Amino acid sequence: MADTGKIAKNLERFAIAIAAHDRENPTHTAYGIGLSHFDMERLGFEEGEQVLPGITIQCDSGVSGNFRVLCDADHDEQLTEAEEEAVEAIATRSVPSIAPEVGRTREL
Repeated sequence: MADTGKIAKNLERFAIAIAAHDRENPTHTAYGIGLSHFDMERLGFEEGEQVLPGITIQCDSGVSGNFRVLCDADHDEQLTEAEEEAVEAIATRSVPSIAPEVGRTREL
């Protein structure tokens, strides 16, 4: 069994992270906390265990010592859209270029 002090501190951090997420992303709903398998075992949490109202613990591929707030938004989709916009903006520009002359040497 994990130390209750460690669990209490982590629950407090989870609650702060959920509140910060909800404040910064009002259109997204948080549903869980992602922990590495090692941290789940160390703290004594079970996969799918509800730790806060509506918030469950999920096994995550993150590194030990860190956690993620899991929500229903697709943050990667927004990143992909931004990358596509950047690619399109760059692709519409024409850059003049001079082809090097092949096989010709310059004398000094």
